[in-house]
Amino acid sequence: MGTMRAQDSRPLAIYNKHSPAKVFGNFILSDADSVKSEGAALAPGTSGKEAHFRMTPPVDFDELKLRLIEIQPELPKRLQQVAAFALEHPDEMALGTAASVAGHAHVQASTLVRFAQSIGFSGFSDMQEIFRSRLRKRWPDYPERMMALHDKAMDSGDPTHLLAGFADSATASLARLRESVTRETLDLAIETLAGARMIYLLGQRRAFPVAHYLAYALAKLGVRAALIDNVGSLGAEQLAHAGGDDALIAISFAPYTPFTVELTRQAANRGVPIVVITDSPLSPLAGFAKARFEVAESDFGAFRSLSATFCLAITLAVALANRRAEGT
Repeated sequence: MGTMRAQDSRPLAIYNKHSPAKVFGNFILSDADSVKSEGAALAPGTSGKEAHFRMTPPVDFDELKLRLIEIQPELPKRLQQVAAFALEHPDEMALGTAASVAGHAHVQASTLVRFAQSIGFSGFSDMQEIFRSRLRKRWPDYPERMMALHDKAMDSGDPTHLLAGFADSATASLARLRESVTRETLDLAIETLAGARMIYLLGQRRAFPVAHYLAYALAKLGVRAALIDNVGSLGAEQLAHAGGDDALIAISFAPYTPFTVELTRQAANRGVPIVVITDSPLSPLAGFAKARFEVAESDFGAFRSLSATFCLAITLAVALANRRAEGT
């Protein structure tokens, strides 16, 4: 793709045939014959429709979002499509591969590279760091979470204040779970699992206790299950023999674990039916699900328990055991 380079750092006014001049900092995409700027020149080989000025890339997600909103009407059609997808699905932009993001955005992978370069990045991976940084900032490190508790005046020295806060948070999570999970979704998940030869259980980091508990509960209930614990980095091998006669329960919450996303993708590509437990319809796991549960755990001082998720897990385990008992 050709480039249009500004010879100085002054803001460039972009004039459109059909609208008044617009100033977009140091950059805007436009038709070449609609662009007028003091000291600007087309680089050799630049084609008019996708000519652009070289610009400094955004430093964070908020700046990127504002810039995309500002310039989107001036972008070529395919780049508009990518811009819209990026704003609507920032988590997928953070966690997906170039191929998977391109597929979900219904463009070619090369279009992602062009899009990244059009807003100042060297390529897709460079741009992706902005989206990954956004995810990291959404869930602060534990010392920062402790400071959040202090900000809520929970540092009085009375631990019952903490107990009350976490209990209220758990109660809110359970109430929301009860309202959001439908009979249809539960029936579909149980039907998917009831016909499986082997149920594989996948969850890492914060979701790992849920997967581990399901392995324990299903074993006690006489249901064959295998925990993908990734010990020795052998997670892919542990799931290698799963096929269409099996099922996978995949569990992940923001910021979604790339390992879980990738293994779930591999299982889906092999035709394994998947039950997903996650927290958003925009989760990178959502598109792989035959049945999907969205569990929104309330937080207290930026700490989130797993009260609702464990409630759902034991519900699935017991309901599955009952369904299989009815079928024997």
